[in-house]
Amino acid sequence: MPRRHPDWLKVNIPGGKNFTRVNSCLRKYGLHTVCAQARCPNMAECYGNGTATFLLLGNVCTRGCRYCNISPGNPAALDPYEPDHIAAAVAELGLEYAVITSVTRDDLADGGALQFARSVRAIRAKSPRTGIELLVPDFNGSLSALQTVTDACPNVLAHNIEVVKQLFARLRPKGSYTRSLQLLRRITQLNPGITVKSGLMLGLGETTQQIKLTLKDLRNHGVAAVSLGQYLQPAKTNAPVHRYYSPEEFTRLKAYALSLGFLHVEASPLTRSSYHAERIPCG
Repeated sequence: MPRRHPDWLKVNIPGGKNFTRVNSCLRKYGLHTVCAQARCPNMAECYGNGTATFLLLGNVCTRGCRYCNISPGNPAALDPYEPDHIAAAVAELGLEYAVITSVTRDDLADGGALQFARSVRAIRAKSPRTGIELLVPDFNGSLSALQTVTDACPNVLAHNIEVVKQLFARLRPKGSYTRSLQLLRRITQLNPGITVKSGLMLGLGETTQQIKLTLKDLRNHGVAAVSLGQYLQPAKTNAPVHRYYSPEEFTRLKAYALSLGFLHVEASPLTRSSYHAERIPCG
């Protein structure tokens, strides 16, 4: 198994005026970001550009997927002011495009759907011109929870498949490949005006054929935008990297995905779900 990152995965050390400004704003409002919690390699670039991906519903997850660095356990009660704080941070940072994701909260009856919806409405009240992308969990397949989110009308609604079907049971034991696909298909059925997005990590032991079949599944379930990125092991307790894909391999996979009819594809070793998210054409 690979032990050393290839040269194309080298990134800048976080720092600079904008990095400090974003960090200060997040501390001011007591907010979490997936950038920090998941040890994203693009943190220096994104914070340096004055943006971040907000992490809703606290920073403790009820699932504990084997590739994820976010702490599993018993989360605290929801912060009723969290949507307003996110809206205030978006306004203060002057974001033209805001991305909000969350931990998975199986302890909540609606999986946190109402908190997502409140966040969208709070942002729109303060920053009506800001584009909004939500990256949601599977809500345990709840149609009513998904309806709560789609009724808030985010510009883009994403749910990441993350891994190919053959690896789901091992890496996402509390998730379901079929349930995730069904959620993605239902988004357009509930609100045709929303752009549907998903993402896939590579390097966890999948084959090229399995990647292509997963891309076909996503496209056949209404997904219009997709991200493909290299998995990096965040800690020794997480699943190991089985291989590193070269930039050229990502380019070929991007071409294949576009041939399937995806509206937008981000594919590179450092691509993450919210990386360059503002580039997606959306209504």
